[in-house]
Amino acid sequence: MTTDRTIVDVIPTGDAGSPAAAPAAPVVSAKTWLAVIGSTLGAFMAVLNIQIVNASLADIQGGIGAGIDDGGWISTSYLIAEIVVIPLSGWLAQVFSVRIYLLTNALLFLLFSAACALAQDLSQMIVLRAVQGFTGGVLIPMAFTLIITLLPKAKQPIGLALFAISATFAPAIGPTIGGYLTENFGWEYIFYVNVVPGAAMIAMLYVSLESKPMRLSLLRGGDWAGIITMAIGLAALQTVLEEGNKDDWFGSPFIVRLAVIAAIALALFVAIELTADKPLLNLRLLVRRNFGFGVLANLLLGVALYGSVYVLPVYLSRIQGYNSEQIGMVLAWTGLPQLLLIPMVPQLMKRVDPRIVIGAGFALFSASNFMNIYMTKDYAADQLFWPNVIRAFGQALCFAPLSAVATAGIESENAGSASALFNMTRNLGGAIGIAALQTLLTKREQYHSNVLTQSVSMFEQATRTRVEQLTQYFMNHGIIDRVDSTHRAYVAIGKVVQKQAFILAFSDTFYVLGAALIIALLAALLLKKSGPLEAGGAH
Repeated sequence: MTTDRTIVDVIPTGDAGSPAAAPAAPVVSAKTWLAVIGSTLGAFMAVLNIQIVNASLADIQGGIGAGIDDGGWISTSYLIAEIVVIPLSGWLAQVFSVRIYLLTNALLFLLFSAACALAQDLSQMIVLRAVQGFTGGVLIPMAFTLIITLLPKAKQPIGLALFAISATFAPAIGPTIGGYLTENFGWEYIFYVNVVPGAAMIAMLYVSLESKPMRLSLLRGGDWAGIITMAIGLAALQTVLEEGNKDDWFGSPFIVRLAVIAAIALALFVAIELTADKPLLNLRLLVRRNFGFGVLANLLLGVALYGSVYVLPVYLSRIQGYNSEQIGMVLAWTGLPQLLLIPMVPQLMKRVDPRIVIGAGFALFSASNFMNIYMTKDYAADQLFWPNVIRAFGQALCFAPLSAVATAGIESENAGSASALFNMTRNLGGAIGIAALQTLLTKREQYHSNVLTQSVSMFEQATRTRVEQLTQYFMNHGIIDRVDSTHRAYVAIGKVVQKQAFILAFSDTFYVLGAALIIALLAALLLKKSGPLEAGGAH
């Protein structure tokens, strides 16, 4: 069995039994680091653009005259394009060469980001966001692929720590940046914010990536059946997840049709990939122990990562009445500590078994959610501070080691498939998490509202007393008619009940997020300890 210096592996842990006399890690050139840093900066901006727009969606809708229901497509179009292009990127990079493919998409991402700020109506915005998502989606898996192919195994934890900033820090800090820019400068600046770092990214990639000839002949032998079924299946599935709760799920013929299309197309895709001579994605990687369980843990990490970024802003806006900037300041504490912690993770992985680091990360992330399951009407910024800080610790600890252990032993020819599957499942987990939490919030609010309403009965003395107090209050403040005052008292009590029902529903969502992370922790415990591997070593 031959060895390959581009094989992904985790660094030796230093435990007894690990090779004590491992050869010194090869020196990595400045040009290689420039390529890694430039590509991870691109991945950071692509992920940031999901949350930075979501945080300001209401302002964008107002700015272009979009309705609340249709305005959701501003985010949906970006996510659909992104999740479709991620699995394609490995193959397209072979066709057009990494340099041409990455630089072209980086430039287009920058141009269409600025163009979004100039959109005049909803249809223009949807088209521009779709192209922005298609070009931005390329930047995520390509950064991951460059890390696991350009860097030697001893340096990959450093590269994966850089990538973790895009994967976990960007979603956490997105609402902070979006809220600040929207409140102080206008929603257009959430798109202009990409210009300066985007120019730096393009400059770094231009000077660092090697020129290689395009291989357009690969287009003739491409797995077109797999590409078409994958694109149709993922686009339909993403739409179902994004729009399902709003359209009452399978009560909507539109959602039913899309769900059937997604199921058929994705089933065909899997069958094609397992039988094709040259498949778009090597799905057999999923049967390798570490990669399979790593992908499962990564899927659940996406559920919790994007789910919590969705739930907290909704809670703070609906229950506490916070504006975009105030919400961003609260969520900043889920992001800022990561900037200090993530650079320390590679050194920690040298001294501690990476599986222990992963387990500690998932345990802390889970605990941060369980801290929020007893929320009250006074549960706001101060009460969320420590759960958010603990969540930041957990996210910082789990991502880079999980990526390293999951991709240990992946051959260089399978790096594109591994990157696509790993990053696609995290994004898909996020879509599943948000869809599930939207539905859970609706259903649990209805449940708690019914329970509380039964307790707030006119047969109860406390209820009658409260109605009388409120009636008197309204009469003392200008409402002369007693019947009208009593009606207002009932309405006020109804709003209190509904608010309390929502608070209890939000508590339930955090319980579900914590439980999902416990399952991720169990998957992490099933990972096999990784030492130096030979090419083709399966897990």
